[in-house]
Amino acid sequence: MPEWVVAMFVISLVLIVRDMAKTVLEARKSRREVAVYDNHPQKVRMERYAESFRSLADTFYRMPRKKEHLTRDQVDRILEHQREQLCERCPKASWCWEQYGHLTTQQCLEVLEAFAQGDEERQNLAKGDWISHCLSGARFLELLYGEYAKMRQNMIWNNKLIENRLAVAEQLNEVARIMNRTAQDIYSLNSVPEEMEEKLEKKLRRSGVTVQKIWLQEKPQEHLQIYMTMRAKKGCQMTLHRVADLLSELCDARMVAVRDGTGVLSQEMQTVLFIEDTGFQVLHGAARVTKEGESISGDNYGCICEDGRFVLCLSDGMGSGLAASQESETVVELFEQFLRSGFSRETAARMINSALVLQRGDGMFSTVDICSIDLYTGVCSFLKAGAAATFIRRDTWVESIVSTSLAAGLMQQLDFDTASRKLYDGDYLIMVTDGVLDALEFGREEEIMKELILKISAQEPKEFARELLEHVLRLGGFQAKDDMTVLAARIWKK
Repeated sequence: MPEWVVAMFVISLVLIVRDMAKTVLEARKSRREVAVYDNHPQKVRMERYAESFRSLADTFYRMPRKKEHLTRDQVDRILEHQREQLCERCPKASWCWEQYGHLTTQQCLEVLEAFAQGDEERQNLAKGDWISHCLSGARFLELLYGEYAKMRQNMIWNNKLIENRLAVAEQLNEVARIMNRTAQDIYSLNSVPEEMEEKLEKKLRRSGVTVQKIWLQEKPQEHLQIYMTMRAKKGCQMTLHRVADLLSELCDARMVAVRDGTGVLSQEMQTVLFIEDTGFQVLHGAARVTKEGESISGDNYGCICEDGRFVLCLSDGMGSGLAASQESETVVELFEQFLRSGFSRETAARMINSALVLQRGDGMFSTVDICSIDLYTGVCSFLKAGAAATFIRRDTWVESIVSTSLAAGLMQQLDFDTASRKLYDGDYLIMVTDGVLDALEFGREEEIMKELILKISAQEPKEFARELLEHVLRLGGFQAKDDMTVLAARIWKK
């Protein structure tokens, strides 16, 4: 169900964006023409779509909120039902409900309050007082408890429906947000300067490449992006790397092609994105051990390099075994899909949380641990929901990034911890699941982990992770009481 809900919104978004993009590209038949698209009809239309999604989400938000307790009206209905069912034929009915009605009602409220709080001593006192003056005391209380439990169960189910409704509202809001951002991105494409375009076309023509269109996307605080629609002439072998070199000479910046599959330009027209090259590169490796008695680990991780960022995601499914593995695998897969679709890390985390809330029912939840490294600046952003500490090692110094938030899927409003740190050439980033820290001495987990990290001599991230996990296992007597995963990454300057 949750994957279906998420997919529905994402597919709707993709179809709308496709139509908008098609309209934009068809409207730009003249490459020399620099148009202003702030009020383009299709841009306005897309923004209206986003506003519709947002308005629909607001409708959900305005609906009744969750209840922690039964209302007085609901309790009064329970008592009225009791009177009709049991007290009407009782000789003391008028005495209890007319002459001393307020005292009878107050006693019933005390009985229900004690029952709701689970206070046995108070329940026994309230029940004793009631039975002492009610001719059918035991039967009355039996029916009263039954009616109260039934209505309270209905309240719990209604709260669950409200949670699901809020989860869908959250997804609608996020879809509206990404649609607005996509509308801005699509219509921020401009023609490149005429002189630059002529020089580039001339150089590529000499190399056997025909250029059809060139677009420039340059937004504040973002790096240069150039889209080129081109093809290789018959009998010509041209690599995208060579095209990027020619582009770099004209842009006064090192450009690289963002390509899928082969790096050779085909004879069919294709649009290729070229972006500024990053200043850093990252290698990563992992080591893990499954909990004793289990055949599959409940921990999962994933790494993705997108838009100049290298992102690592580590998730620990609650419990162990297949169910925990499926839960954490869903978190990692959804996160990667959202990130590739253009969602921010925060948005992706909120969408995943709402999906987990929608499917919650078997007590399964997952931690979310995300490290996103800006490969241009080296700044690493951390986002944690119920995750174990992350460690940074630089030379002979180790720092820990901790989290105090709850795991994803526990609450509708995900309260994640965020932080950021500047990484430098040669720094290590070490992410672990709680099974690793729990294997160390209680109260000194982070301190011991820092000492172990400083002992590691391995240079490659995979070997680093393996050695660190071996040290932890040795301290724990080589007994894995929980799934244990170490995900290590190292950053280098190009």
